[in-house]
Amino acid sequence: MEVKTVEKYIRMSPRKVKYVIDLIKDRSVQEAVDILTFTPRTAAAAVRKAIQSAAANAVENFKMNEDDLFIYEIYVNEGPTLKRFKPRARGRANRIRKRTSHITVYVSDGKKEEA
Repeated sequence: MEVKTVEKYIRMSPRKVKYVIDLIKDRSVQEAVDILTFTPRTAAAAVRKAIQSAAANAVENFKMNEDDLFIYEIYVNEGPTLKRFKPRARGRANRIRKRTSHITVYVSDGKKEEA
């Protein structure tokens, strides 16, 4: 059975988050959390929070065993972009794009869904 969790509006570029996600694909939840704890990138904290949330949902809502959980699928999508302007020389302005991300995590225990 799979459990889905989505962390929305993370104030970080999806490109930066993808580097961290590639470290932990197809690993157990505990192993992924351990790796992310010692990863020096800022995105690691947001990804770790999403994984821990998915694991907690699986344990509390679906009575799955936490030791059996692994990351079935994880990906990041682009969220809305905040547009800001920065003053430049001679009365001009440059656009600053502050990007956001949506992190989607599926965790599974490897068992089929019971009907």
